This record gives sequence, C-alpha cells and structure tokens, in this order.
Amino acid sequence: MTTRLSSTATGVPARGLPPITQLQVGALALVIVGGVYMTSYFPRQPPLGLPIALLAGSVALFVIGIVMLARVRDFAWDTFFLVLRWALLAYLIQAGMIEYVFVHNHASGAPLVVVTLMLVMFAITIPNVIAFAVARYQVVLRSESHT
Repeated sequence: MTTRLSSTATGVPARGLPPITQLQVGALALVIVGGVYMTSYFPRQPPLGLPIALLAGSVALFVIGIVMLARVRDFAWDTFFLVLRWALLAYLIQAGMIEYVFVHNHASGAPLVVVTLMLVMFAITIPNVIAFAVARYQVVLRSESHT
C-alpha cells in the first residue's frame, strides 16, 4: 500500500519555510562538540583554537537562522515567543547550573570565557528549535483549516 503525502501532511506548509531547524541544530552540534572537547582537558588548560572556531561557526549558523526566520511574514509569532520565553528560562537555568560546575571546579580565564559563551549558545539554540517547531506546526494547522 502506498500513501501519497501532501506538502502539509509532511509538516511543511506548501509555501515552505527556511531551514531554521537544520541551522539551529547545526549550531547546537558545533557548540556541543566544542564543549566536549574542552571538558576533556579540564582541569588542565585546553587549547582554544578549535573550540573558538567551533563557537564562531555555531554563532554564524545561529545568526543565519535567526535572520532567515525574521524574514518570514505569515508565521505564528505569538506562539513562537510564548514557547521561546519558557524554554529559554528552563535552558538558562540548566546552563547556569553547568556554569556553576565549571566555576566550582576552578575553571578560569580564557577557557571559562569560551565555555561560558558555548553555554550561552546552548541555552539559546534549543529554545529556538522548540519554539520554531511548535510555531511551524501552528502554521500548518492554519493552512490546513483554510483548505
């Protein structure tokens, strides 16, 4: 038995949305790889070249995704920002607890700054993915109800 899927049945509205999820998850993957790399060196001083490059790539992907998302006109922005606020609160608390562990274990100087920036990226990318997924689903529901 074969089933034909319409564009709205696959979860993507017919008009299409930019690849926000892919960009944000890519940004998250880069920062996680950098964070794991750095934590493998603690308590020794980690080399910072690779983590900084991964952090820069993460920031670039995140910003590209945000700029692309900001250009979307017909979007469930109210839903997006409602979900974003609560998810951001949860992930900022989680990132703060992880930061505390690094400070408690005497991380300092440039490595602590890089880890902190990676935790900031961690704390903002996941809420964006969650909020976009929920808001995108709202857009799909609206487009299906109009057909």
